[in-house]
Amino acid sequence: MVNGCPAMKIVGITRPGDVKAHVGIIGGSGLYDPGIVEDPVEVRVYTPYGEPSDFIIVGKIQGVRVAFLPRHGRGHRIPPHMINYRANIWALRALGVKYIISVSAVGSLREDYKPGDFVVPDQFIDMTKKREYTFFDGPVTAHVSMADPFCDDLREKLLDTVKSLGYPVHSKGTYVCIEGPRFSTRAESRVWKEVFKADIIGMTLVPEINLACEAEICYATLAMITDYDVWAEHPVTASEVEKIMKQNTERARKILYELIPKLAGEPDEKKCSCCRALDHALV
Repeated sequence: MVNGCPAMKIVGITRPGDVKAHVGIIGGSGLYDPGIVEDPVEVRVYTPYGEPSDFIIVGKIQGVRVAFLPRHGRGHRIPPHMINYRANIWALRALGVKYIISVSAVGSLREDYKPGDFVVPDQFIDMTKKREYTFFDGPVTAHVSMADPFCDDLREKLLDTVKSLGYPVHSKGTYVCIEGPRFSTRAESRVWKEVFKADIIGMTLVPEINLACEAEICYATLAMITDYDVWAEHPVTASEVEKIMKQNTERARKILYELIPKLAGEPDEKKCSCCRALDHALV
C-alpha cells in the first residue's frame, strides 16, 4: 500500500524517459488526489532542486497522459512558503509536460466574486518575500516576459469547459499572491482591494507561474473562491469554508475530466508564447 492506494506502484526516476505525461495538474488545498486518473502509477522524480511536494501520479484521463502533483503534499503537510516550487516544475517538465493546470483555493476581494465561484485569472501581483523565483541563478541569466503571464489559449479552453458545465465563473481576475502562511490584516486586505484593485488573493501562484514560464510550459489557474477576505464584514466559519471546498473540489474534478481531452495536441504557438518563452530571454 502506497499512501493508502494499494493499486499503485512506485517508480523511481533519475532520468525520466520511460514515464511520460502531456498535461500536468497541480492540486491545491482540498485537491490532493484527482480521483479520475486511469491506470495510475506513483512516480518519484529526483531533481537538482531536491524533492517535489509528493509522489507524482501518472496515468490517463480520457486517453491523454497526465501527471498529478498535490502542491502541499497529501495531507496538506507543506505550508505555502515552504513548497519546493522549483522541484515541482522541474519534475513536471522532466516528464514531458506541455500544459499545467493549477487548481487553487483563494479568497475574494470583490462582492460579486462570491464563495463557490470559479475564477480564471489573467494577471497577478506578487507580494511574496523569500522564495526561489527562477531556475537561472547564474552564470546564465534569463529575463522572461511576464506581461501576460497566463497562457491565453489554455485559459480559453478552461473557461469554455467551466461554462459548458454551467458553473459560475469569472473570465478575468488579478490574483495578489502573499507570502503566508498567515492571512492578511484588515489594513492589508483593504490595500489589495482598494489600492491594488486586485480581485482574488492566495499564497501559491508565485513563483510557480514564473518557473512554468521559464520551463516553457503553458500555464493557467482554476481558482476556487472559498470565502471573502477580511476586508468584508462577512463572518466566515470553518464549516462553511469546508462545505464550499468540498463542493468546488468535486466540480474541479469534472472540469478537469472534460478539459483534458481538449489538450491532446501540441500548444498553438500562434495563440500563446509560453512554449517559446526563452527565445528572447537569455543573456
